[in-house]
Amino acid sequence: MVEIKVKHIENEHKFVIDIEQEQAVLIYEIYDDRVNFSSTFVPDTLRGQGLAEKLVRFGLRWASSANLKVEASCWYVQKFLSPKHQ
Repeated sequence: MVEIKVKHIENEHKFVIDIEQEQAVLIYEIYDDRVNFSSTFVPDTLRGQGLAEKLVRFGLRWASSANLKVEASCWYVQKFLSPKHQ
């Protein structure tokens, strides 16, 4: 099994997982002391492998370590902000 690595491309405000010629992405914007996770995308060929969840959990850990307040305009990320996922 190949280890899945999340890369933070800070200057483009995104986290990515590259697998072969495909890329799963979590996009964010920063406003002062807040981060808004605005979009997740996983190509059809990579769906069902937990990549979006891996991206979101990585992004949330990063935001916490950077002491940023988290907002999510992305419906998928919003699921992780509900009490049952905390």
